[in-house]
Amino acid sequence: MSLNAQTRWLTFQSQQEINQAALNRILAAADAAIAKYGSFLIVLAGGSTPKAVYQLLAKANADWANWHVYHNDDRCLPVDHAERNSKMARDAWLSHVPIPENQIHDIPAELGNVEGAKAYAQTLKGVRTFDLVILGLGEDGHTASLFPGQLVDNSADAVPVYNSPKPPADRITISQHRLNNTHEVMFLVTGAGKQEAVDQWRSGVAIPATLIQSPNGVDVYCFGVELK
Repeated sequence: MSLNAQTRWLTFQSQQEINQAALNRILAAADAAIAKYGSFLIVLAGGSTPKAVYQLLAKANADWANWHVYHNDDRCLPVDHAERNSKMARDAWLSHVPIPENQIHDIPAELGNVEGAKAYAQTLKGVRTFDLVILGLGEDGHTASLFPGQLVDNSADAVPVYNSPKPPADRITISQHRLNNTHEVMFLVTGAGKQEAVDQWRSGVAIPATLIQSPNGVDVYCFGVELK
């Protein structure tokens, strides 16, 4: 797969507009995947921007019985901790729609980064190519729990993260190679704090976000940053 795959930059004029566009994109991807494969495999991002989209999904009509939900990363904290990505997604969306419980695949980060990563790698074993991976962009250019200056571990589909520059230090992330095994990628990037990372990305700096590609390219949905 070429790392020069197309990156498409889309800008929106309001938070409401980007949220609605992301919602429409997710629902369209779901319809297309279910028509083609009989199931929709989506990988979720954490953070405030995806949360607003998830709250819209909670009110949407969809063929929920055929959705399969994964997370791109999570923090090694108790299951019910407010900083867990899985708890945020459940509270905002997943607890409000009839996706079968055995099709919601939380990362068992409460087991610690090593054992939790092993368990999630087993969960992902044999799973077909993802349909849509949703990602955020950190102010330092990180995405999922792939951080600047840290060696990229592609030894398994899910891998432990140590010494995260953002607390907690221990995390679990889906590996770069497995995130790239997807039909579509959508980044949600909002807020002026992301400007430097966007500038670096667009000028060719190899920030971690640039590790994530798909055969169909990458769509970056932006609000509150300038595309220079």
